[in-house]
Amino acid sequence: MFNEITFSYNILSDPDKRHQYDTAGFEAVDKEGQDLELDLSSLGAMNTMFAAIFSKLGVPIKTTVSAILLEEALHGAVTVEPIALGQPVVRKVEKQCAHFYSVKITEQEAQAGLVCRVQSSDKSKFKLLYFDLEENGGLNLALQEDSAKTGKVTSAGMYFLGFPVYRLDRPSNSVASAKDPDSAFFKKLDGFQPCEINEIKAGVHTFAVYGDNFFKSVSYTMEVICTAAFAEQKESLREVEGQILSKRFELSKFESEYKEVLAQFTEMTSRYAQEMQEIDDLLKQRNEIHALYTTIPPTKRSSSSGHRIKRRGVSKQSKEDGGVSQQSKEDGHQKPSSGDRVKKKKWFNIHVKVDKRKPC
Repeated sequence: MFNEITFSYNILSDPDKRHQYDTAGFEAVDKEGQDLELDLSSLGAMNTMFAAIFSKLGVPIKTTVSAILLEEALHGAVTVEPIALGQPVVRKVEKQCAHFYSVKITEQEAQAGLVCRVQSSDKSKFKLLYFDLEENGGLNLALQEDSAKTGKVTSAGMYFLGFPVYRLDRPSNSVASAKDPDSAFFKKLDGFQPCEINEIKAGVHTFAVYGDNFFKSVSYTMEVICTAAFAEQKESLREVEGQILSKRFELSKFESEYKEVLAQFTEMTSRYAQEMQEIDDLLKQRNEIHALYTTIPPTKRSSSSGHRIKRRGVSKQSKEDGGVSQQSKEDGHQKPSSGDRVKKKKWFNIHVKVDKRKPC
């Protein structure tokens, strides 16, 4: 439900998508993707709070780098701090702000490969940015990597290793993924796409860390290293990403096989329930037919059983009364009259005079 709310907000807040929806309906907007992209620096406090609530509830909300920040970088109005290769930088950047760093590499280091990694131990959201240097000295955004949870930290990285490397983007249609988990699984590797830049040349290169939290600042550790000493890791990465790429193609074939078997399973499950019901009905009919093998009508059978119960009760009462009469005959007594009862009572009420002065 929150995904659908987010998508509706995305349409209403974007004039172009609203126009598409008004003119061509939902399907036209759906083709453009359903992820909500927000520039948090342009939102007010109330809208930022709602976006934070949706994100906390699991709604994927994509954010963009502040347009004002990109404009300043393009005009060279940002401060860039030089750093050395292999020197970790531990800093804290405010939300919707960025720290810019430059690193100078030689031709040999460029051929060996370069890796820039950033991680946050408090699981903050951030963006790792790479800029091209313009002729006028300005910086133009060329690459962007959003942080992702990896174990107990959030991290992002850029790998310039001289061979194709891949990034994994999340599914664009989050609403459809939530409604159809099976389809989401088979599309899990659709976002596994090659990076635009695989190698860099000797010279000065500029990176930036952009704070992407809703309210808090971002604590991070950044490191730019030459991969000359990581030859084994480079080959391992190339091999694993090759296997993932193969899996992406295999999933397409497996999806058709899975859907075929799932359809058969659904059909068998429905038939199972139908066969079970038919068997129960036949067994019930069999029992009813067995009960028809009798010459006693159903009404007489029920009434005769009732008479038997009544006769059994009367017979029992008669036996009890007969026992009492027999006992009276054996004792030689008849039922005493009311006069006898009075006389007996008088016999027990004889008054005996006792002289209290004489001892007993």
